[in-house]
Amino acid sequence: MLRNTTEERYHRLAEQRWQYSVRCMSSAAKRKRSLHSAFPVLEQPLQPIQQHVYEANLQNSNACHKKYIELTDKAMKGGGEKAIARHTQRNRKLLVRDRLRLLLDDEDFLELSPLAGLGLPYGDIPAAGCLTGIGRINGLWCVFIAMDATVKGGTAYPITVKKQLRAQEVAIQNRLPCVYLVDSGGAFLPLQSEIFPDKNQGGRTFYNEAIMSAMKIPQVSVVCGSCTAGGAYIPTMAEETVMVHRIGTIFLGGPPLVKAATGEEVTPEDLGGATLHAEVSGCVDHFSWDEKEAYECTRNIVSTLNFLLPEEEEEEDEERTRKKKAEEEPLYSSEELLGLAPKSYNYSLDVKMVVSRLTDGSRFQEFKTRYGTTLITGFAKIHGNLVGIVANNGELSYQAALKGSQFVQLCDQRDIPLLFLQNTVPTAAPTLTTTQAEMNTNRLKAQGSMMSAVACASVPKITVVIGGCHGADSYAMCGRAFDPNFLFLWPNARVSMTAPGHAASLPFPDSEAEEEEEEEEEKKRRGRRTG
Repeated sequence: MLRNTTEERYHRLAEQRWQYSVRCMSSAAKRKRSLHSAFPVLEQPLQPIQQHVYEANLQNSNACHKKYIELTDKAMKGGGEKAIARHTQRNRKLLVRDRLRLLLDDEDFLELSPLAGLGLPYGDIPAAGCLTGIGRINGLWCVFIAMDATVKGGTAYPITVKKQLRAQEVAIQNRLPCVYLVDSGGAFLPLQSEIFPDKNQGGRTFYNEAIMSAMKIPQVSVVCGSCTAGGAYIPTMAEETVMVHRIGTIFLGGPPLVKAATGEEVTPEDLGGATLHAEVSGCVDHFSWDEKEAYECTRNIVSTLNFLLPEEEEEEDEERTRKKKAEEEPLYSSEELLGLAPKSYNYSLDVKMVVSRLTDGSRFQEFKTRYGTTLITGFAKIHGNLVGIVANNGELSYQAALKGSQFVQLCDQRDIPLLFLQNTVPTAAPTLTTTQAEMNTNRLKAQGSMMSAVACASVPKITVVIGGCHGADSYAMCGRAFDPNFLFLWPNARVSMTAPGHAASLPFPDSEAEEEEEEEEEKKRRGRRTG
């Protein structure tokens, strides 16, 4: 008995020590301060010999930027003047951006996928019919998903669902509270096969809501319009829901469907209005007389979440001030990036010129400077935050891929976020000799190792396509298929399997060989008939 008591005491003490060490580690991780660094300065001024390339790139970037502004203006206009007039005058609703002004602390928010939905086979769906992004509500960073009912009456298209799911993924990856502003007419039925049944289609929205609840990621919904059919599940699955009187409705089938099914005539308000759901069904938690009151209520709800982001949990004002003072502007103007955005692979400039115009003080601690020089890797600070940079500087060779694998694993071990500057080569070199075949085999193996390292890295990953995103190289450089936390494209960027103008490098079947095969098949067929 004495031995058993001693063993129990020993195990209890060991468990207490373990818990204490975990608490200390956790506390240290929250309160950690970055060490002082004096990274070397990247001396990358623009040389006279590079001026003609810079001018060509600058002209192309200005043209791309002009096109970008045109598309942005088109997306911001929503469904057009008539739809806006009907939305604001007849339906007495606020426009989606006006709603966000009332909800968010300020207009300084990160909008996600602003140009989604343009140029689709079934027509233009400006901004995919919804606005998504990240902004502060009562000082807390939140993801918002706001439907724009001026676009096709708030009808959800396949691209709408894709954009909403991406916003939910951002909330899950970054553990950010999510706020839904619901004003939707349901799915666009002619395209229901692309909206409703599959894994990453409409139903996934509700699955993600359940998963976020299980992860204790808060979700708040504001019903400021119609919630019909599947859209009715969004507010009812959120933790708290606010509903606007005589504007918001929640029902599986609207008045026309009720009349067709039962012959009964009923108003939208009586069928599923705010009064019904606040007083009878209990589907909503807060009743608001108008939209302004609804967003004030939502802001108050966010202040009750008791939800702190990990990196801000123990951050002190002194540390925040110190980090602010530590920020340095790059030595070279960031405006010069317009002339460094590559127009052509034949005139691509050294990617270090891009890095020197992004990092604090143009400082960069390069890793394996002389090995695998077609990939640039190293450490830098951006706005005072330490990051690991992986940047294409040519073909992703065998040595470059090995270097990339080691550096990504190093950053993952040290808990340093990764920034990928992607400008992959147009196409792989053709295999013409045994030596080339061996080189390509080794290169593919090394690229596979780098893909594994990138996929398994648990640190935040941000990818910026500064030139081209072509072929399998984009996987190793954390393209969309490898699930970066955020992926941005410069206006000059191109994403495709093969770069424009390089399709001729792909192997095509030999026409003579095809003819011989056809003749051989014909002989076999004749032989069978004769037999």
